[in-house]
Amino acid sequence: MALLLAGCAMAPVQEMSDARQALLAAEEAGAQEYAGDTLANARAYLGRAEQALSAHDYERAREQAELASAAAREARELALERMQQRPRE
Repeated sequence: MALLLAGCAMAPVQEMSDARQALLAAEEAGAQEYAGDTLANARAYLGRAEQALSAHDYERAREQAELASAAAREARELALERMQQRPRE
């Protein structure tokens, strides 16, 4: 039980890193152009995660970082799909 509580009290360093990397991957895949709304959601989640982290609300920071990662992965997938579907010139 003590380990579980200790895990919750630690800063979500890995989750924050994962979220930032997922955002970069989405941007590199063209999400700004092809999945802008979803990418904006990912950025908003990451912003809330960073605010929570600054406030030492690690549980909320972890939750928001995980949501940011998921939204960024979705944005990347959408961008790649839409890029393939666009008409060739």
